[in-house]
Amino acid sequence: MAAFTANSISVTSLMGSKQATNNVAGLRSVSLSAQRISFPALRLQQVPLRFRVSCAAAKPETIAKVCDIVKKQLALPEDSSVSAESKFSSLGADSLDTVEIVMGLEEAFGISVEEDSAQSIETVQDAADLIENLISKDA
Repeated sequence: MAAFTANSISVTSLMGSKQATNNVAGLRSVSLSAQRISFPALRLQQVPLRFRVSCAAAKPETIAKVCDIVKKQLALPEDSSVSAESKFSSLGADSLDTVEIVMGLEEAFGISVEEDSAQSIETVQDAADLIENLISKDA
């Protein structure tokens, strides 16, 4: 089951070569359909704000440094492909490897990562974003 909260919604559809945009405010229910597939109506309710999504991305140099540290900690070949989207588990890291990666990041960046934050790191991007966040708090 999925739920979301919104005060308004903007829907863009492409019909042939035309693009149509509809903006709706004060929603109570939404019905969606697409190419012969019908979705049941969605009911929207007011709920308290539970979390906030931030789309701030880490600097490219931070991501590159995290990639280097991950390669070193996992003893990956220099030519192996590690990018921001790389998941530690898909690179062969187990929970102990992940702890060692976090320790290496703490040492390299001069930060301290709390256990709760460390457990939420799954990708290189997650680690780089956390590092930038911690550095900006210290500044």
